[in-house]
Amino acid sequence: MNGLFLLNKSPEMTSFLAGRLLRKELGVSKVGHTGTLDPNATGVLPVLCGNATRALDLLPVQDKRYTATFRFGFVSPTLDVWSEATATGKPLPTVEAIEAALPAFRGDILQVPPMMSAIQKDGVRLYELARQGIEIEREARSVTVYALNMLQYNEASGELTLDCACSKGTYIRTIGDDLGRMLGCGAVMTALCRTEAAGYSLADCLTLDDVRALSQEERLKRLLPTDSLFSVWPALTVSAAQAVRFSNGGALALDRLKFAVNSRVRVYAPDGRFLGIGHPAENELKVTKLFP
Repeated sequence: MNGLFLLNKSPEMTSFLAGRLLRKELGVSKVGHTGTLDPNATGVLPVLCGNATRALDLLPVQDKRYTATFRFGFVSPTLDVWSEATATGKPLPTVEAIEAALPAFRGDILQVPPMMSAIQKDGVRLYELARQGIEIEREARSVTVYALNMLQYNEASGELTLDCACSKGTYIRTIGDDLGRMLGCGAVMTALCRTEAAGYSLADCLTLDDVRALSQEERLKRLLPTDSLFSVWPALTVSAAQAVRFSNGGALALDRLKFAVNSRVRVYAPDGRFLGIGHPAENELKVTKLFP
């Protein structure tokens, strides 16, 4: 079973555990997931099975989309409600104030990563230090927020739901915390659902309970081919002789291919088999990675 399975991760479950449980259900020897979700977060978790795990360091689509809910008037060490949240006693913002503040968080912005993150400092992950009660200075990092829009706001409770499309490495909790600081009342995240990842949406996903209810034949039908991960790159079909050479790690002369190759391409044998990814260099199409 080689390919991609799209899982809708349940809350209160780590991404690692979700992948391990799916591996057991599908009966595959190796799995990997594309982008860790916090244990309390839900949503799109692409799980790579078999030789598809070789794609982890090649994924061309790294952007993500989330639906996130925040509550104004509170602060917490982890920027969410899954640690001790403290009321600030400050007035809750109006819809107009929120709408006026949101543009500051769109486009290319700088973020200071939260202590509860997997970023490493001197070989130690920040969340390990945070669990020891240690907080260290972190450098701001550049991220891109393509869209940030209000979906719903309850002025009485101070609960805000946002839709956020962003680049890899963006911390949604930090957006909420920074927004709460800007509005002078504080904010904590209360729910997070990833609605898009690696080019796939929540509508494409199954929960673990859904998977358990499927027959093996139905599961195979839901398994996406590995090459679907690279659909943004052009497809190149080579000759039978070229397919053998490429599969053995050999480079192909660019002037003997069907079209001019200027970027990475998906390489296929004449019978439609996906062979791997190639890239142009020194007048040749060299092997980036094979998927035997």
